[in-house]
Amino acid sequence: MNGQSSQQQPNDGLHDDDAALTDFLASLMDYTPTIPDELVEHYLAKSGFQCPDVRLTRLVAVATQKFIADVATDALQHCKARQSSIVKDKRDKQQKDKRLILSMEDLSKALREYGVNVKHQEYFADSPSAGLDSAPRDE
Repeated sequence: MNGQSSQQQPNDGLHDDDAALTDFLASLMDYTPTIPDELVEHYLAKSGFQCPDVRLTRLVAVATQKFIADVATDALQHCKARQSSIVKDKRDKQQKDKRLILSMEDLSKALREYGVNVKHQEYFADSPSAGLDSAPRDE
């Protein structure tokens, strides 16, 4: 009997996994993802993938949404760490303005953790005051 019950447990576990997967895929039919199906289908088609099953398209949308949320959360943590390391003199001035400013550096660090290396152009302005002339122009 022991030999039979030990053989049935892995099969029951596999059956439970199949049932859970089937239930999950069925639930995707009723789910409306944040990223529209048309946008996901566009990028899937652009990469050469075509599938008429809406559930698969929504599964990709959910995975993409999760990836973006994780990157945004990590970038926020980098932003908070960067702004908390500001010297105390500057911190007193910033007490009036407690907004967090996400920089390209924060986003690049977060993406690097996921294996995405981002390089921006030399002319990219990373601060709101970059590129502004203090002297008025003569026209």
